[in-house]
Amino acid sequence: MALAKNIKGLPIGWVAERTGLSVSAIRFYETEGLVRPGRDRGGRRVFERGDVRRLSFVMIAQRLGFGLAEIRAALDALPQGRTPTRDDWTRLAEGFRDRIDRRMAGLAALREKLDGCIGCGCLSLDRCAIYNPDDGAADLGEGPRFLLGDSLEAPQDEPRGDRAG
Repeated sequence: MALAKNIKGLPIGWVAERTGLSVSAIRFYETEGLVRPGRDRGGRRVFERGDVRRLSFVMIAQRLGFGLAEIRAALDALPQGRTPTRDDWTRLAEGFRDRIDRRMAGLAALREKLDGCIGCGCLSLDRCAIYNPDDGAADLGEGPRFLLGDSLEAPQDEPRGDRAG
């Protein structure tokens, strides 16, 4: 869909076509505060060109596993009322780069440990007596303690309540 350059504000249908998002998704992202379209004289939503980039960023960040609250906080750091510059996007990307690097390291560790240790900390039945004697990992907290980076030597910060099992 071609859009005349002299049109003030972009209609939601054009933004949907350009981003690949449905109109309802764009409206949802608006209610979540991720974009803030204006209104034309007829009350219809009108978007800035920068909103196409914002919505594209939302799509990518969600695919990478980031939640809407994290995405909103990042977008709130971008300027309102003007299209973000390359420097604005670079600053935003640097913060996400660190989080992506941490996620990648966690995924790599998970990939290496997953076949031998999953669930409560160590459910490899033929090795539990060696790596998790007497279910010592349970003292570290709920969940897959070894996959979360804990070891049996880790200090216990909080008392655990009764646990099922």
